[in-house]
Amino acid sequence: MIKKDNNLKLVVTGLLLAILMSAMDNTIVATAMGTIVSDLGGFDKFIWVTSAYMVAVMAGMPIFGKLSDMYGRKRFFLFGLVVFLIGSALSGLAQSIEQLSIYRAIQGIGGGALMPIAFTIVFDIFPPEQRGKMTGLLGAVFGASSVLGPLLGAYITDYISWHWVFYVNVPIGIVSLFLIVRFYHESLQHSKQKIDWLGAVTLVISVVSLMFALELGGKQYKWDSVQIISLFASFAIFFIAFFITELKAKEPILPLWLFKKRLFATSQILAFLYGATFIILTVFIPIFVQAVYGGSAKNAGLILTPMMLGSVAGSSVGGIFLTKTSYRNLMFISIVSYVAGMFFLGTMTPDTARYLLTIYMILVGFGVGFSFSLLPTASIHNLEPQYRGSANSTNSFLRSFGMTLGVSVYGSIQNNLFTDKVKEAFKGMQGAGGSSSFTMSDPRQLFEASQRSKIPGFILDKIVQAMSDSITHTFLLTLIPIAFAAITIFFMGKARVEVAKKSV
Repeated sequence: MIKKDNNLKLVVTGLLLAILMSAMDNTIVATAMGTIVSDLGGFDKFIWVTSAYMVAVMAGMPIFGKLSDMYGRKRFFLFGLVVFLIGSALSGLAQSIEQLSIYRAIQGIGGGALMPIAFTIVFDIFPPEQRGKMTGLLGAVFGASSVLGPLLGAYITDYISWHWVFYVNVPIGIVSLFLIVRFYHESLQHSKQKIDWLGAVTLVISVVSLMFALELGGKQYKWDSVQIISLFASFAIFFIAFFITELKAKEPILPLWLFKKRLFATSQILAFLYGATFIILTVFIPIFVQAVYGGSAKNAGLILTPMMLGSVAGSSVGGIFLTKTSYRNLMFISIVSYVAGMFFLGTMTPDTARYLLTIYMILVGFGVGFSFSLLPTASIHNLEPQYRGSANSTNSFLRSFGMTLGVSVYGSIQNNLFTDKVKEAFKGMQGAGGSSSFTMSDPRQLFEASQRSKIPGFILDKIVQAMSDSITHTFLLTLIPIAFAAITIFFMGKARVEVAKKSV
């Protein structure tokens, strides 16, 4: 029994390493992007480095989830891990921005298998009474990755080389690979079924179309351009085709009957809403610290640490109490903390004390942390093993989709607010046109210490105030989807993890 317990610990360690590696990949790369572009060139194409990865991840999640249900978790988890490592090694060797984008897509194919299958493996190998703590642990690592990524990316870029932003995955992945190959022995029986190829193709095309529309809209092309409208039209057509295909398929990629289960449906909605709003904090809080407080890029990354600690605590608490009360009760705690923290963040000004920002971030992180452990668990509540992969991958997919949509929508909102406020502040003043040209897209160019000192004080104060107002108003606007999340929680019902009573 001791040997078995030790094996389980080693399997969990392997899963945690894989989750950490894949979850923080985008944030660690984003931190190094400026250096990468200055080295490789291709400033007009750098968006593809992120887009290629995200498109591949999101397109792959539902497909790999279903394949793991059909043919086994281990083989597809290992496949994803190997492909991710190959993509990482190639990315570090890239000689142009085009090569890097292609290699990042390879990384994304592997990443699409890692996250959902890792959570599903935990449910396969642990009994109900232990799943809460285990998913709490996995959720804590997932939450921590959003903060650790920028910190690690800044350190590696400054002190080693941007190439190691990718190479660092290799030793971590090799350890994970060894632990899973050596100690994870899959015992569940999986029946071979007919693959829903039409569903897979229509899903991939619809996701790719939507992702490119969101990534390119308002940046490389105007939202009302032919290119963006065509991409949205392609998404709509192929998504409808996917929906029809899934209704008719014998073994669909995504069994739509799952959405008839109240707990499953509400969990997916919450994953989307939490993903769409939480990602805004990881983007704009560092900008607030850097642009409004005048901190350095490294301080801007470090300032997120309280939010990381809060999310780890929330995920752990949610996992621990998972067997003691209902999902709904725990998510009520989550939403109260989340709403309070987000509201207080929306009231900040350039004069807000740093310690208050820390408290607000802990509140928000604690609230969101619950979702990292509870929602994956709720998604597969009382489901047979052959459906867990699809259910978990759907949850991961919708959280990632929410993050992508949230960044796009709220990024545009903040950018427009900032531009309007700068124009308003400098209305009637000479040089207003020049001042209003500053945008959110690259705040460091404006607010680095060397640049700040060159800006006249009265102008700097107006720009800082405009930046502060645009960010805090954006935070307040996120309360709208968070309110929908609160309403959704009411419909989760009284379901809870049932633990078999031990006979005396």
